[in-house]
Amino acid sequence: MEYQCLHFRLHLILGIMSSLLAGISYSSKLGSHKYITEAYFQKYDTLNDRVFQDFISNEVSQGFCEEQNFMPKLSVWQRQLNGDGSHRRLTSSLKIENQPEVSSKLASQSCKAIIVERLPSGVFADPFELEHLTQRGVFTDASAFGDTDLELPTVRANRSVVEIHMDLGPSMLSENNNGWELNIELPLHARYAPLGKHGYTKVEFGSPDLFVRCIVEGDSHNQSCLFSSANDGVRSSSAAIFWEVPSGIVKHTKVVSVLTFISAVVGALSILAACVFHSEISIHSDSKQS
Repeated sequence: MEYQCLHFRLHLILGIMSSLLAGISYSSKLGSHKYITEAYFQKYDTLNDRVFQDFISNEVSQGFCEEQNFMPKLSVWQRQLNGDGSHRRLTSSLKIENQPEVSSKLASQSCKAIIVERLPSGVFADPFELEHLTQRGVFTDASAFGDTDLELPTVRANRSVVEIHMDLGPSMLSENNNGWELNIELPLHARYAPLGKHGYTKVEFGSPDLFVRCIVEGDSHNQSCLFSSANDGVRSSSAAIFWEVPSGIVKHTKVVSVLTFISAVVGALSILAACVFHSEISIHSDSKQS
């Protein structure tokens, strides 16, 4: 009987230890990634909005933190595209709302905002520009994920994601102390758009995803807590953002093809004539010298 009791206790202890190790392994797997989006693209090849939302809901946990009453709410006060042509800047004025007592408590700790921009098809961010902005201190960290090949046209490229990290300090608290205010300017570029009927392709920008990561001081050790703002909690005071990317017109295809062919033939004949003329001049000058 004592042997069976000891055997049962041993199995119970081993089971508890296995569960703890599994939990530690899972947490370390998420914690090993500097960027949330990096973990997503290590599991999936392309960006799909529904799959991304499921990934955030199921695999990015917010249940191991002590601050259970902290649920950030994102308000987009202003959002617009600035600039002309194929190079634009997406400017966003954001506010992370919360109760004043919670914001004040977290402001004294090490917290950062994580803004994830899921870019529409045909638009991308240059990773080198993001790196330059990080070096200048505009962002704490910033990186692009997905299809970041700058030379690919829209028809051959997949969507990409930009993840921006910004430190949240007391200087960013709003006047009534109920949240943080952020101003972000993101440089973007348009890819070569496919042929259309109107000479442009219209792309629409959705609302960004917001996360807040804090180092929460505990009794025994500090915890890295990640808080997520649900998409249905996003409030916006601005209309949807559209970018009309220039593109070729389908009905002009034949005319352009004919003109291109004629130009190529004329160019080839011009080069041939120049070569023949140059050869005749060389032969004539050689005969004079001899």
